[in-house]
Amino acid sequence: MNVGQINSAIIHGTFTNNELSSMIDAVKFARKRLTEQVKWTLSVGDNVNFTSSRTGQNITGHVVKVAIKYVTVRTVQGLWKVPANMLSKVDDIEYA
Repeated sequence: MNVGQINSAIIHGTFTNNELSSMIDAVKFARKRLTEQVKWTLSVGDNVNFTSSRTGQNITGHVVKVAIKYVTVRTVQGLWKVPANMLSKVDDIEYA
C-alpha cells in the first residue's frame, strides 16, 4: 500500500473511534522513533537542511544544539529551533 491508498482507506473507510485512535497512536510512535533516530545521527557542527513550514523555503545551516524536542540550527537568517524529524544531513553548505 502506498500513502495515497492509506489516506483514501482512512477517509472513505468505516473505522470505529477506537480503530482511528489506534492508528493515531501508531503514527505518533513512528514519528517519535524517527525523531530519535535522526537525533542519534546529529552532533553539534553538522550541516543540515530543512524546509521551513512558514515560508516553504529550503534552508541550510549547522547544528548548534541538540535538545530533547528540538535541534537549534544556525542559518544565514538566524537561529531556528527545528524538530529533529524535519532535518536531513548535508555535506556542504552553499549560501546564496
